[in-house]
Amino acid sequence: MVVMSTAPTTLAFHGAARTVTGSRYLLEHRGVRTVIDAGLFQGFKELRELNWREPPFPPHTIRRVLLTHAHIDHSGALPLLSRQGFSGEVYATRSTMKLARIMLLDAAGIEEENARYAAKKGYSKHRPPKPMFTERDAIEVLRRFEPVAWDTSLDLGDGLRARFLGAGHILGAASIELRLDSGGRERTVVMSGDIGRYGVPLDRDPEPRPDCDVLICESTYGNRDHEPMEAVEEQFCAALRETLDREGIVLVPAFAVGRTQQIALLLSRLILDGRLPAVPIHIDSPMAIETTEVYSSHLDDEHLDDDVLADGRRELFPRVVELHRSVEQSRKLNDLPGPRIIISASGMLTAGRVVHHLRRLIGNPRNLVLLVGYQAAGTRGRQLLEGQPRIRMFGEDYSVRCRCVAIHGLSAHGDRNELLRWIRSAETLPKQIYLTHGEPEAAFAFRQMLRKELGSAVEVEVPEMGEVVAVG
Repeated sequence: MVVMSTAPTTLAFHGAARTVTGSRYLLEHRGVRTVIDAGLFQGFKELRELNWREPPFPPHTIRRVLLTHAHIDHSGALPLLSRQGFSGEVYATRSTMKLARIMLLDAAGIEEENARYAAKKGYSKHRPPKPMFTERDAIEVLRRFEPVAWDTSLDLGDGLRARFLGAGHILGAASIELRLDSGGRERTVVMSGDIGRYGVPLDRDPEPRPDCDVLICESTYGNRDHEPMEAVEEQFCAALRETLDREGIVLVPAFAVGRTQQIALLLSRLILDGRLPAVPIHIDSPMAIETTEVYSSHLDDEHLDDDVLADGRRELFPRVVELHRSVEQSRKLNDLPGPRIIISASGMLTAGRVVHHLRRLIGNPRNLVLLVGYQAAGTRGRQLLEGQPRIRMFGEDYSVRCRCVAIHGLSAHGDRNELLRWIRSAETLPKQIYLTHGEPEAAFAFRQMLRKELGSAVEVEVPEMGEVVAVG
């Protein structure tokens, strides 16, 4: 005889609550624990320090993890959870599995390299400096990934079924429908993941939202609208032309997954149209190069615009591009004069080769740092966006003398009207909506908008970190 737990079904917000990073939700159903997403915190020091603290739940008690997509703020803590005792399966779409392998191994490499560099320079508080996790930890958790098919009900046992639906955003990104059976009575919870744009190149539109009782919805751009793509392209061209005409170097910090491919595609079109000069373009990110290969291999079975990547690399990268895989190839850029464009990860200037380029280029007023994505509070990208006069890198402060320009319409996140469109795309409205993955200003502005647009029949809340709510 099977004895079901009488404990209520709950969802706890252990990340991305009133912040845009560290997505992590704990579902407890029939006494079994499932984690949805396991991301790293980025930005302010107090947020980053959360990565080093004991988790709010013992990792060995987690039965499984459901992963919406591969971005580090959703997947980056998986090696850490494994190191701390998690030994269950990680369910994700096939392309998310491939991208997660690239990203987690890269993140582990950065952790280990930063520890070595800190030991050499002596600026770490740890003696000796230690990485948060290692490549071995990443490999161990990657072995436990299980592929899921799109739009197929997956019976996970314990009265829980999951269905992955395309969310746009990046290759493989999904919203997850959770059906919870409680003694013959079913409740449905939908986790939005990151919802992409409508009608933009590279990724397809998000699929309609499933009907549900409870919706957990991102709110990254809950207080603003994106500009039309035509205006974005003109801003992009104007900023680059001014710098390239004075033989400066343009540094584009870009996420290796999704954003680099989008920027390269845009540059290709603008150069072919004659709107930008055919200057050398350098993609200095082995992860971005590997990611492009994954994008090109999933044209027939994943959520991409078929006509965008029909010829893979040639469609994405213009002829003037040079790919830099090794550290030696990256260092050669130090001796090359402008005009030229360097695209490098990470997108918020938190780690990786792009920080070394920033340190070299930041003091020259001829150069340009072009910010093309969301910059979380506390990151170097946000500091540049806000006009901070000095930026700290590798234990030292550097004066900002280069130009800094932000292009807002290239985000892979839907704006407030696109999020509202997605919420309304189901036949019925949910009874409860919890807004996450947004800074407080954005999340509370979006809550006000939803309360006005959806009416009093829908309860809309912005949960706090660690808050636990009943969902069944």
